[in-house]
Amino acid sequence: MAETIAYADKPWIKSYKLGPSKLKETLEPYPKIPLYKILDDSADRYPSTSAIHFLGRIITYKELRLHADKLATALADLGVKKDDKVVVMLPNCPQFAISEFGILKTGAVHVPCSIMLRAETLEHEMVESGAETIICWDESLDVVNSIKDKTKLKNIIITSHKDYSLEEPEVKELAGVYQFRDLIAKYEPNPPEVQIDPMEDLAILAFTGGATGIPKGVMITHFCRMANILQGIPWATASMAPGIIGKTSVLIAVPLFHQYGEYAMESAIYWAQTILLIADPRDTDSIIRYLKEFRPAHTCVVPTQLMRIAESKIGRMPVSITSAAAPLPKETAEAIKSDTKMPVEEAYGLTEAGPATHMNLSIGLSRMGFMREAKEGIGVPIVDTECKIVDPETGEDIPVGETGELYIRGPQVMKGYWPTPGSGLVDGWLPTGDIARMDEDGYFYLVDRVKDMANVSGYKVYTRVIDEVLFGHPAVAMAVAIGIPDPERPGSERIKAFIKLKQGYEGKVTGEEIIDYCRDKMEPYARPRSVEFRDDLPLTVTGKLFKRELREEEIKKMKASGELK
Repeated sequence: MAETIAYADKPWIKSYKLGPSKLKETLEPYPKIPLYKILDDSADRYPSTSAIHFLGRIITYKELRLHADKLATALADLGVKKDDKVVVMLPNCPQFAISEFGILKTGAVHVPCSIMLRAETLEHEMVESGAETIICWDESLDVVNSIKDKTKLKNIIITSHKDYSLEEPEVKELAGVYQFRDLIAKYEPNPPEVQIDPMEDLAILAFTGGATGIPKGVMITHFCRMANILQGIPWATASMAPGIIGKTSVLIAVPLFHQYGEYAMESAIYWAQTILLIADPRDTDSIIRYLKEFRPAHTCVVPTQLMRIAESKIGRMPVSITSAAAPLPKETAEAIKSDTKMPVEEAYGLTEAGPATHMNLSIGLSRMGFMREAKEGIGVPIVDTECKIVDPETGEDIPVGETGELYIRGPQVMKGYWPTPGSGLVDGWLPTGDIARMDEDGYFYLVDRVKDMANVSGYKVYTRVIDEVLFGHPAVAMAVAIGIPDPERPGSERIKAFIKLKQGYEGKVTGEEIIDYCRDKMEPYARPRSVEFRDDLPLTVTGKLFKRELREEEIKKMKASGELK
């Protein structure tokens, strides 16, 4: 049956259902408006509604717009103008949202950067973007000053993590910098009048690829991001909008500087929801406390956070949880469902694609009793998103049901890699670098990253499949498998597994037991040849298990020992 279906047939559209509701097959035409309009509209309609709840302080939509307008006025006075790039290097805090909308109201481009960037990476992103202004955390000032003379940087605006908390610490005067709170206090809310072309003008320049190589700037226009906001929750839950808009909350436990977090923030603002903002995404206790206290309508997390939550046994919790940014192990999803009695909804996307592209609607259908059993995987392409699976080497379409590289096309896809429009695209299609397959219902399943595939004696080994097997062991809390060079077979690789054990299992499980556990669950060539137990596994700044770092560590050790030339 699968062979008779073509990707061009868009078989996923028949799955556009959420309970008794049939979801729209298209939202075209999408509005061509500046992205900052979503804040203005929500502030006009719901001025007294809480926009952000952070460290005990509540900021209303009226206040959020007021502060964004004041910052826009200040930035314009500092010389920021249309198309300029402004770097924002902040942890989770209200200042991030204020900065984004303040920047957009000047016609400038928001360049979000991780607070964990090393000096050389920050220098690269500053130089590539040509940014002359940065808004940063006070604790990042040393690294900013260390690269200042190598960039075009003119204006440094600093703020404390707690400047918008109940504490509101005293502002310390520092030479050569502007204080965020001083600018808000000093300037009137008179943003400059700027003409925005939503189809061409950039709203966001997000650098990506730091976990796999030199970061590249992704050009996201006002139109791209506005379309993607509409393609998400507003599309999937349109029938419930009257009970959601201006009345519910969203818990965001992922970094706002990551596109998943930024997109979640913007989506919440579009529907005038209260953002319950977790200051430190690694603070599992705070996430659990917020879940229990506020019972948010929606919660945004990554798989590693769910792994920690699953160990905490939080009990029945009638909240909707979405996991994205990395593959969700089946065992983690089942542990959360067993504990909270609510399934975890998995979504998929990438910075270059809006970032949202897929949503697993079957989980909601199963929960409401309209499907006997939910499908696994990342789900179906969201509205107006086309997908196909191609041969990574030839670029030709692969038959439905077989694995290949996932390609995506839609209104949310980037303009291109900075600074060249169209770069990174193939005839308008975005190659994702992810190996996937599609079933006859139009549901997609991730298999691995192209760069994470191992070559073992000529066999392609998907290391993510090994990860899934390892997660099935009752003693395993976190696991990751990688391919490392095999000195005995030049040009080939062997598999090594890294494991963090659950509390209480330390010292009670051996590597041989783990390898034996894998024996009847995978082909002999795919089994781990060695296992290393660690107290912690390296994570990227967005909470993904960091395979590249582990691989580099292993190669370095093998060369130092003489095992690898």
